[in-house]
Amino acid sequence: MSNDVFERADEVLGLFRRGAEFTRELLEENKVLRQRLARVESHQQDAAQDNGEWDKLRSQLLERIQGLECEHQDAIERVAVLEDENMQFAGRYLEIEEENNALANLYVASFQLHSTLDLSEVFRIVIEIVINLIGAEVFAVYALDEKSGVFEPVASEGVKLSNVPTVQLGQGLIGGSVTERETAFADPGSQTDLSRPLVSIPLCVDDRAIGAIAIFKLLTQKKEFSPLDHELFTLLAGHAATAIFAAQLYSQSERKLNTIQGFIDLLTK
Repeated sequence: MSNDVFERADEVLGLFRRGAEFTRELLEENKVLRQRLARVESHQQDAAQDNGEWDKLRSQLLERIQGLECEHQDAIERVAVLEDENMQFAGRYLEIEEENNALANLYVASFQLHSTLDLSEVFRIVIEIVINLIGAEVFAVYALDEKSGVFEPVASEGVKLSNVPTVQLGQGLIGGSVTERETAFADPGSQTDLSRPLVSIPLCVDDRAIGAIAIFKLLTQKKEFSPLDHELFTLLAGHAATAIFAAQLYSQSERKLNTIQGFIDLLTK
C-alpha cells in the first residue's frame, strides 16, 4: 500500500512539473511572436512587397498568437486540476498516516492489555486507550456481577466513581448494548448525562458478558466519532473484554489458592 501511495505521489508531481514546463514554453513562444509581430509592423515596407502579402502574414501571426493564448489557458486549467488533485492526494495521505498511527498505537495498547494479569492495571490501560485513541473526556468502565445481573462501575475518568450509577443487564443503553452484543449510540446532548452515555461499548467473551465501556463526553477538540473510531470500538471491545476476563479469573484463582493454602497450614499446625 505504501509503494502505491508514493508511486501516485511521484506521478502527480511529475504531471505538475510537466504542466509547469509546458506553460513556461508557451509563454516564451508567445513573447517571441509578439516581438516578431511588433518588428514586422514597424518595418511593414521591408517585410512585404505589397499590402496583400503583409495582410496575409499579419493574419497568420495573429491566428498563431490567438492559438497560443488558448493553449496557454488550457495549460493553466490543467495545472489547476493537477493542483487540486495534489491537494486531495496530500489530504488523503495525511488521513492514512493518522489511521496507521492510530492502529499502531492500538497494537501497542493491546499488547499492554495482554501483558498483565493485574486487574487494576488492566483497567488503567483501558482508561489510557479510551482517552488517547478515542478522545473521551468523561467515561466509565463497568463490570458485570453475574449473580445480580448488575453492572458495577469499576473505573472512571472525568467523574467520581461514586457518582456513576449502576445499570441493570438488559436495561437502558448500556444494558441493552451488552444484551445485543452491539455498540449502541445516543444523540449527543448539550450537557453530560451519566444516565445516558453517548456510546456504550459491550465487553463480551464469546457469549459471556463481562462489562461495558460507557462514554459520556468527548474531548473539546473532538466533535464526533469517525469511521476509524467505530473500528477501534470493535477492536477495543474484544481485547479489553479478554484482558479483563483473564485478570478476573487469575484474581479468583489466587484468592482460592490462598484460601486452600491457609486451610492446609491450619491443619498441619
